[in-house]
Amino acid sequence: MPAIVDSVLDGSIAQELEIQKGDELVSVDGQVLSDMIDYNFYMKSEDITILIKHKNGEEEEIEIEKDYDEDLGIVFESAVFDRVKPCLNHCIFCFVDQQPKGLRNTLYIKDDDYRLSYLQGTYITLTNLTEKDKERIKRMHLGPFYVSVHTTNPDLRVKMLRNPNAGKALENLEWFRKNKIPFHAQIVLCPGINDGAELDRTLSDLAKLKRTVLSVAIVPVGITQFRQDNNLKRVDKKCAKETVEIASKYKRVCCSDEIFLLADKPIPPAKYYGNFSQLDDGVGALRLTYDDFKKLKLPQKILKPFKMVFACSYAAKNMLNKIAENLSQIKNLDVKVCPVKSNYWGQDITVAGLITTDDLINTVKNEDCDIVVIPSVMLRPYSEDFLDGKNLDYVKQKSGKNFFVQQNIYSLKEVVEFINGLS
Repeated sequence: MPAIVDSVLDGSIAQELEIQKGDELVSVDGQVLSDMIDYNFYMKSEDITILIKHKNGEEEEIEIEKDYDEDLGIVFESAVFDRVKPCLNHCIFCFVDQQPKGLRNTLYIKDDDYRLSYLQGTYITLTNLTEKDKERIKRMHLGPFYVSVHTTNPDLRVKMLRNPNAGKALENLEWFRKNKIPFHAQIVLCPGINDGAELDRTLSDLAKLKRTVLSVAIVPVGITQFRQDNNLKRVDKKCAKETVEIASKYKRVCCSDEIFLLADKPIPPAKYYGNFSQLDDGVGALRLTYDDFKKLKLPQKILKPFKMVFACSYAAKNMLNKIAENLSQIKNLDVKVCPVKSNYWGQDITVAGLITTDDLINTVKNEDCDIVVIPSVMLRPYSEDFLDGKNLDYVKQKSGKNFFVQQNIYSLKEVVEFINGLS
């Protein structure tokens, strides 16, 4: 897709030039851009000439003088301006393939694009990485990337990704090491397939790549009730405990919060997670949120009785229960935690980002409360839309409740500020 403007920042060069939503950035200094990597590269200049195609079809060439690092202040519809590199795998655990029809169209897109990995932290498998891609990565010193490794056993990786190139792609990890291209590794744990001895082998192989591997995240396979076959097993307590034990032998390897919960083990201290490099994969989110909360200053009382409900995932239930106990010590404030049961996906799906509107409504509609707090991860970014296509207004109408959307999902500072406003 072309470089279409989604919005412009207040006070920016783009706003001064009256660039508007729907306009297209055709070129910079005569160069047609492929993605945000090109855009960021060509912005590093004090004098540039851009060609803008306005919504009405008219083209305008504009010469700009600016600071070397100054950006135009354009937010684009996509980080990639040409065709996104599609996923060529058919992974045995692919979550996209476990979804029913009728959800947002974007949820059915399977990309495997190194540019999105670099720009946005999405995971890639390296099965479609070309020599041209590698030359660009090396020339522009791109990185770090986020790589779905799953196993370093070539035959097993071919089986898991159902792609004959999956085993060969592991050679790229060694290429990363030789060219000092850093990456974060992800392992989706499938019991009886890549756990136990196979997991030990994978972690041992990754350790040989030394500091090229910035972190390794181990997450449990997610299985919904829409899955067509029964070949995959869920991570149980025994498997989770064994995984935690194996991971503990290696540096920079972290199990996700969910694995610790399944193993019935306490969430580790912050030191375990290093730089919290894979938070979006559920690795350290509970620890980061709880430790942040302990630093916040709470009021002793609020002016009048107020009831608050945290609608959350089952994964966050225990952590929020501790927080609710602390908040409820504030005079006149009553705080309750209501984990949302996933009737839509099935009881084994326990993360907030997959909560649907009807499951949320059924959880909170009979609660006696003044406000319901939900994390922004339940909604599509920069919107109030849930993944099932319905929005927050629908939930408010059907539940009869008021809602507070916690924008920073790793901090309760906004919630505490709201409470302070009641005092």
